[in-house]
Amino acid sequence: MSQEEDNQENNSIDIDSAHNSQAPKKFKRTLSFTTAATPVKESCCTSEAGCSHENDRDEETVMNANSAHKANYVVHGMDCSACAVTIEKAVRQMNEISNVQVNYSSGKMKVSAEDAAAFDKLPAVVGKLGYTLERIERNVNTRTYAIQGMDCGSCVLTIENHLKAVSGVKQVNVHFATGKMTVEHDNSIEEIIKEVSKAGFQASLASKGRSRETKKIKSGLNTVILSGVLLLSGFVGSYTDSPSLFINILYALSILIGGYKSARIAFYAVKSRSLDMNVLMTTAVVGAAIIGEWFEGATVVWLFALGNMLQTRSIEKTRDSIRSLIDLAPPEAYVKIGKELVRKPVENISIHEVIVVKPGDKIPLDGKVVQGESSVNQAPITGESIPVDKHIGDTVYAGTINEHGSLEIAVTKLVEDTAIARIIHLVEEAQDQKAPTEAFVDRFARIYTPIVFILAIGVMALPPLLGMGTWGDRFYKGLELLVIACPCALVISTPVAIVSAIGNAAKNGILIKGGAFLEVAGKVSAVAFDKTGTLTEGKPRLSDVIIKEASQEELLSVALTLEEYSTHPIAKAIVDHVKEMKIAPAAGESFRNLTGKGVSATIGGKEYYAGNLKLFLELRTPLRDLEEEVEQLQQQGNTIVIVGTIDRILGVLAVADSIRESSVRAIKGLQYSGVHQMVMLTGDNEGTARKVAGESGVTRYFAQLMPEDKVSAIKQLQSEGYQVAMVGDGINDAPALATANLGIAMGGAGTDTAMETADIILMADNLEKLPHTIHLSRKAIRIIKQNIWFSLIIKAAALILIFPDLLTLWMAVISDTGAALIVILNSMRLLRLKSKY
Repeated sequence: MSQEEDNQENNSIDIDSAHNSQAPKKFKRTLSFTTAATPVKESCCTSEAGCSHENDRDEETVMNANSAHKANYVVHGMDCSACAVTIEKAVRQMNEISNVQVNYSSGKMKVSAEDAAAFDKLPAVVGKLGYTLERIERNVNTRTYAIQGMDCGSCVLTIENHLKAVSGVKQVNVHFATGKMTVEHDNSIEEIIKEVSKAGFQASLASKGRSRETKKIKSGLNTVILSGVLLLSGFVGSYTDSPSLFINILYALSILIGGYKSARIAFYAVKSRSLDMNVLMTTAVVGAAIIGEWFEGATVVWLFALGNMLQTRSIEKTRDSIRSLIDLAPPEAYVKIGKELVRKPVENISIHEVIVVKPGDKIPLDGKVVQGESSVNQAPITGESIPVDKHIGDTVYAGTINEHGSLEIAVTKLVEDTAIARIIHLVEEAQDQKAPTEAFVDRFARIYTPIVFILAIGVMALPPLLGMGTWGDRFYKGLELLVIACPCALVISTPVAIVSAIGNAAKNGILIKGGAFLEVAGKVSAVAFDKTGTLTEGKPRLSDVIIKEASQEELLSVALTLEEYSTHPIAKAIVDHVKEMKIAPAAGESFRNLTGKGVSATIGGKEYYAGNLKLFLELRTPLRDLEEEVEQLQQQGNTIVIVGTIDRILGVLAVADSIRESSVRAIKGLQYSGVHQMVMLTGDNEGTARKVAGESGVTRYFAQLMPEDKVSAIKQLQSEGYQVAMVGDGINDAPALATANLGIAMGGAGTDTAMETADIILMADNLEKLPHTIHLSRKAIRIIKQNIWFSLIIKAAALILIFPDLLTLWMAVISDTGAALIVILNSMRLLRLKSKY
C-alpha cells in the first residue's frame, strides 16, 4: 500500500505536469470568498487532508444551449487549462452572454446569447486577457453524402481522387467506416452525385441515404444472379454439342454483366493513380479472355461480384449499428400551445417550448420536466437497465422512453444539440479515426500490393524470355498473382472490427472516441478511480454532531452561515442537514476562503472558522482532548469539520459518504475480466480512504492527495509497468486524467464537457458499464489479431500454391474474396457481444 506525502501548504495546481502526449482535461479550480454582499458559491475543503471536496462546477450551466443565438470560435494563445477558465469567467460576466464553454483540448469556445450583437463585443473582451478569437463560420457549401458500394478502403482513394479533379470541388473527405462523404463544393448536388456514379458508386444526401441503400443492394443481387445464370448456362453447354462460339458468348455476357461495375471503378481508379482490387481483378479477367480462358474469366467475375455483394451487405450491417441510433428519437412531437396540442417536426421546435410525452412514447428532445411524474427508460442513452424516476425539475433525454405517467417537458436543447445527436456525431467521428494497428496495416498494404504487381509482370515476361516455360503458362501464373496482389482481407481486418466494437459500445451507453482508445482500453492493467462521486455517491451526509462549548443550535447556526454559499458536497451536506432542522443562519460578513484549511467569516463582530484540525492547530486554539476524538472519527471514515473561534471550539461535525453499489459490482467485474490492480485516489484522510477501500474492493489507495499529487500517483503506477486508466467525472482531476494512458469520464449524458475531454465516456453516472468496456476492447484486439493472421496465412498459402500449379484463377479469387468475407463476419461478432457482468 502506497501513500503520498501530506498536503503542501501551497495548493496551486501544476498544470505543466499534465502536459504530455494527451490533451489535458478540465482542471479543478479554487475561488475565494468575498463579502457577504457578493457571496461566491465556493468553500474550501475542511478535511484533515486538505482540499478533498470535488469542485463546484454546476453541470446544468455547462453550455445548455438555451439561447436563441450560438457561435463557435477558435481561441488563439491558450497554453494551459487555466487559460480556458480565465476566458470563461470573463465572458460569463457579460450581461448578454447566457452560456460559454471553452475547451482547452480543442482550442475552441462555444458561446450562446440572447442577442447576436453580443458576439461583436467578444473579441475585445477576450483580447484584453491576451487572447485572440477567430469565428468559425458554417460553410453552407459543405454537404454530407451517403456512399453506397464501398467494400474496401481503396474505394475511398478512388472517389476522393476522382472528385478532387472535378471543377467546383474544393475539398472532399470520404469515410469508409461510416459510408459517408463530406464535400465542399460550388456546383450542384446533382453534379456531385453524377460524378460519384461515374466512379462506380452511388451517392445521395445523407438524410436520404437509407431509402436508396436497400435499392442498391437489391440491384447488386440481381446482377450477380443474372451473371451466374449465364455462367451456368455456358458451363452446361460445354458438355453438350453447343458450338464453342455460342458458349464463349455466354461466358462473355456473364463477364460483361457481372464485371461492368468493377471495370468502371477500375477505370477511374487508374485515372486517380490508385491500384485497387478492381484494377487487379479487371486486368486478370481481360488477360484470361486474351489467352482464351473464357470460363476462368467468367468464374472469376462471378465469384468477385458475389463476394463484393456479400461484403457490402455485411459492412452495411456494421454501419447500421450506428445509423439505428438516429431512429431512437421520434421525428415529431406534441407541442403544448395554450390548451391545445400541436404536432410539429422536431426541427421546428424551439428552446423553452413545452412538449407533451404520453406513456409508452419516446421523448423527442432533451429537456426538463415541468409537469408530471414518471419512470423513464434511459437504456438507449446511458445503458442503464433500470428505469429512472423523473419528477419536476429533472432532466430527460431524447430517445429515452416514458414508461408510465404523462410528462410535460420544457425543451432545453435543439434537435442538433441533444445528447443522442452528440452521441451519433462523436461515434461517427470515432469510427473514422485510425487505430495504430489499422495505420500499420494500411502502410503494409501500400508496399505489398505494388511489389506483388511488379512480381506478376515479372512472372509473365521474364521466364519465357529466358526460355523457361511458355508464354501462355507464365501469363496465367501472372494473372493469379494479380488476383492475390490486393490484400483486401488484410486491409479490412481492422476497421470493420473497430466499427463493430464502437457500435456495440454506443448501444450500451459507452462512447469510445476512436480505434486508438479502443486498443489502449484493451491493454489496461490498472484502473485508478477518483473517490468522490465515482466510487462513492458524492452526496455525503452529516453523520455525527459533537457539542463542545456551545449549544447544538448555536453550533449549527454558525456552521450554516459559514458553509451556506458553497456547493461542495461536504459543505452542502452540512447545509442541507441544518436547513432540515429549520435552524436560521447567523448574520455574517467578510467571508474568506482559507485554502486547504477551511473558511472564516465575521459573525457578531467576532471571527469564526470552520475547517480541519490543521487550521485550528495554526490558530493555537485550545483543543484539549479534541485531537483524539478527531482521529477516531477519521478512522471510522468520516470527514471532520471543526467549528470555532481562535479562543474556543464550538463543536465538531462528522460527514460521511456512502459507497455506490454499482461501483462494487464494477470492480468485481473488472477483476473477473483480468484487471487486478484497482487504485483509489483521494484527497481525504487515511481513515476515510481505508474505510472506502475496504468497502469498495479496491486493492490499493493513495490518500491525502492534492490534484498534482494525483498526477504523481498515476506516474508511479506507470513506472511500475502498468497501463493506467483514470476514471473521473470528466471535469475535475484533469491533470490525472491527462497523465493516465486512458481517460474515462462518467455521466456523459449530463455534461458536454465530459464528452469533449475524455477518451472514453460512460453515459450513465455510474461505473456499471466499465467492465463491459474493458471486456469489449480486449475481445476486439483478439479479433483484430485473428483477422490479420488469417489474412496473411491465406495470402501466403495462395502464393505458395501458384508455382506447383495447384492454384487456379478462380481459386485465387475465392482465397481473396472469401478471406475478406470471413474477416468481416468474424468482426461482426463484436456487434452481438453482451456484457457478462
